[in-house]
Amino acid sequence: MYETIKLEQQGIVTILTLDRPAILNAVNSTMRLECIDALRAFNADPERRAIVLTGAGDRALSAGQDLVEASQQGPDDVDAAIELGRRFFDAIRALDKPCITAINGIAAGAGFQAALLSDMRVGHPGVRMGQPEINAGLPSVIGTRIMNLSLGHMLTVDLSLTGRLVEAEEAQRLGMLNFVVPADQVLPRAIALAEELAAKPPTAFRLTKRAFREATREVFEDALDTGARLQKIAFASGEPQAAMKKFLDKKKQKD
Repeated sequence: MYETIKLEQQGIVTILTLDRPAILNAVNSTMRLECIDALRAFNADPERRAIVLTGAGDRALSAGQDLVEASQQGPDDVDAAIELGRRFFDAIRALDKPCITAINGIAAGAGFQAALLSDMRVGHPGVRMGQPEINAGLPSVIGTRIMNLSLGHMLTVDLSLTGRLVEAEEAQRLGMLNFVVPADQVLPRAIALAEELAAKPPTAFRLTKRAFREATREVFEDALDTGARLQKIAFASGEPQAAMKKFLDKKKQKD
């Protein structure tokens, strides 16, 4: 049914796996569209009580935006890309049921942002998380606002301007990870946590999540609007295209 994601049911828990392991589950337009469809269907089905997001393979939840796709974009493509990103993130934010992310490696860029938008996160000692957009010549805007809500201003400035990836011990200390367990226990622990939250009174759970959503809606919408405006300027400069081409050329040489 889907090209870039897989769905599996374990009792009341749905497992949504980002499934492009050869390129570290990089997020492209097709994956965003398929996630939107799957998340909306999950939210509407009363038989499915909780969801776990994870990545295929053992190297990454997601390394972020597919740079092959992004490198082909220009200023005129920004509005459509931002709108698709809005719908993707809205599909996570709109979930009325528990959403746990099982992080099995790198969670960067769009993958990091999706993880922060979930209710809780489980990782292992090899996890690395962060917001490296600046290294690809892109202004960090949407991810910056999401991080600021979750992590605070000083850490957000650090991660946005350096583009560094935080390792698991620091990530847990800073609140990016709720639990750190052995690698083979990440998915089972995430499923158990999803089941635990699914046992809570469903109306109270749904309304509590709605309260969080309403409290952050203005910041979220402003981030997307600002992202569209600033990314147009960035793409018009040619800087992102040059940085992405340099990265992709270097990767080809290694391969």
